[in-house]
Amino acid sequence: MTQMKKRSRVMVVAAVIEKDGWVLIARRRKEERLGGKWEFPGGKVEPGENPEQALKRELREELGIEAEIGDFLCSSRYDYTHLPVELHAYKVMTFSGEIVPYVHDQVLWVPQQDLCRYDFPEANREIMRRLADLA
Repeated sequence: MTQMKKRSRVMVVAAVIEKDGWVLIARRRKEERLGGKWEFPGGKVEPGENPEQALKRELREELGIEAEIGDFLCSSRYDYTHLPVELHAYKVMTFSGEIVPYVHDQVLWVPQQDLCRYDFPEANREIMRRLADLA
């Protein structure tokens, strides 16, 4: 019997960008993995980066903004069929620049209480629960 090789968990980061009770979410392009699902912007932590550095870089690459990374919000683990992830979420209260969806097909500002109306990947569910607890 062959033993399956266990895949390493990938560390990813996400930004909860808030403004006056509204939260920014982005929709993955249909052709991407988990295409059509909404998410909090972010991405993979690269070698040599800490989570905050990675999040600043990802927000610059994905949205064209310079963000001030705030407090750690929560973390979650989820094993997708294509990749096991450990997601770390941080609040972003201030940023500069105009938001441009470079890698997503749409971005929206939604009231925090309406987040549950959108289809998010499983790893993002803990962020949504934490935001609901804080509301």
